Amino acid sequence: MLVDFAAPVAATPLAAEAAAVSAEQVGYDGFNAAETRHDVFTTLALVARATTRISLQSAIAVAFARNPMTVAVLANDLQLISEGRFRLGLGSQVRPHIERRFAMPWSRPAARMEEFVAALRAIWHAWATGERLMFRGTFYRHTLMTEFFDPGPNPFGSPAVHLAAVGERMVAAAGRAADGLLVHPLTSPTYLRERIVPALREARGGDLDGFRIEMSPMVVLGATAEDRARAERAVRGQIAFYASTPAYRPVLELHGWGELADRLNLLSRRGSWDEMAAAITDDVLECFAVAGDPAAVAAGLRDRFAGTIDRISLYTPYEVDRYQPAAVRSAIRSSTLSG
Repeated sequence: MLVDFAAPVAATPLAAEAAAVSAEQVGYDGFNAAETRHDVFTTLALVARATTRISLQSAIAVAFARNPMTVAVLANDLQLISEGRFRLGLGSQVRPHIERRFAMPWSRPAARMEEFVAALRAIWHAWATGERLMFRGTFYRHTLMTEFFDPGPNPFGSPAVHLAAVGERMVAAAGRAADGLLVHPLTSPTYLRERIVPALREARGGDLDGFRIEMSPMVVLGATAEDRARAERAVRGQIAFYASTPAYRPVLELHGWGELADRLNLLSRRGSWDEMAAAITDDVLECFAVAGDPAAVAAGLRDRFAGTIDRISLYTPYEVDRYQPAAVRSAIRSSTLSG
């Protein structure tokens, strides 16, 4: 199990660059950046220039806020700048954000995403081979590529494409179209084992060889009891935020918490964030997060995900002493090497 470092959600591009340099020095295998308050591709361009070994991934970039051509250009450039260390992580986001924040169309997200990836590969293939670009799909058409706009073959090849998915249709789309799956933090070991992996196997004809599964599970860490209590409050709030989204209801429903999902959705519409966090009971917290000192967290992550998850990064929606996640990484690495 490889261990990546996830940039803090609120980090500026320059802060993320500094964090990536530190992560590489410490010995992390990869660096993930999310698209929230800042552009993920700008951030990773800085990281690519400031590092030499660590792999880089957009985790995630919002696909439907863009089109396949713009993403193909950005990903190709990052693969070039990083000298082959880039992985393109894409996600669909949810309908209100696509339509109301980005003013972009929404329809049949799983089918659209599968075609989005096919279009990316067609564009990269045209650049690599010089063949005519002729992609005609249901959602996207790319049939023009003149020499002036053609960057030509990338000496490091095309980047791997990983898709974020929760629902079984999007998981199946990832299995058919992508090189890997980005498992959402609000995923229990049971949902992973009973819903996600079977959907992947079916989509890939039972063969998962070469297909990578990555995850950023939520963890509760802290150097002191006070720090851990603060971290726990933040994680309860993050679980409540995710669980209030209708798209993630099937995860809770599997555990018999469908009514909790409905209640959280109603509270979110009222803006009752404190009440939402308070609704996350200890059993819900334990289902979606691992808590304890670094050794206990590392052991808990191994018990839950070893043999299924290929790469892992810790999701810490709170300020934490950087030595705590680093200690978890060391414990996971030690167990992996000894195993």
